Amino acid sequence: MLGIMNVTPSEVQKLLDSEDFGARIKGINFLRHLEIKTAFEMIKPIVVDKNTRVRYAAVSQLDTLGTCDLHTSLEMLRDRLFNDPEIDVRAAAADAIGGLKLTEAFEDIQQVYRETPEWLLKFSIVATLGELGDPRALEILQDALASDSELLQITAIGALGELGDPRAIPWLLPFVDRSDWQVRYRLAQALSKLGGEQVRSALEKLAADEVEQVALEAKKYLGT
Repeated sequence: MLGIMNVTPSEVQKLLDSEDFGARIKGINFLRHLEIKTAFEMIKPIVVDKNTRVRYAAVSQLDTLGTCDLHTSLEMLRDRLFNDPEIDVRAAAADAIGGLKLTEAFEDIQQVYRETPEWLLKFSIVATLGELGDPRALEILQDALASDSELLQITAIGALGELGDPRAIPWLLPFVDRSDWQVRYRLAQALSKLGGEQVRSALEKLAADEVEQVALEAKKYLGT
């Protein structure tokens, strides 16, 4: 029985070569205990595994293993982002692109966002844009704010806060009066990263919010 204390590349490779997809997923999980360059080479063929769950697990691991070879990781993630038949794997590719801060993939991310009707993929892309920190993301995030999906709106609010671009302030201020406290909570977090007189006024209002979590988040910025 392979345990963390006796993980070796050869033992992990046996799991990755198994016909049982559960064993392959277990092997992927063990990769994090190997030297990163070795683990990266071992995971490369698994990214295109025949099993969806295995591909998902492998692509998700690139978020960390990919740091040792960003160029190759970018190629693999672009391939999965465009070509994987399963939406959750494509979403995982978008997540990994954000985790690795591969700004070279911005135009790819932008294209997929505009073309896909799948909310899960859009959600992952919006979250990724916050991590990438690329100012070109403003147009997409403004579009996400107008979405019918509240989850997508919340994620876009957070991403705009991460970008820290004051041009987003006029788009965010109308959310101060939203009925969902989770929207107001995320808004307080985002506005706290932007600053300015309009932001202070909005945060003063949120500091008096009936929901304690929202009020406390606003008060952090105000120092009250």
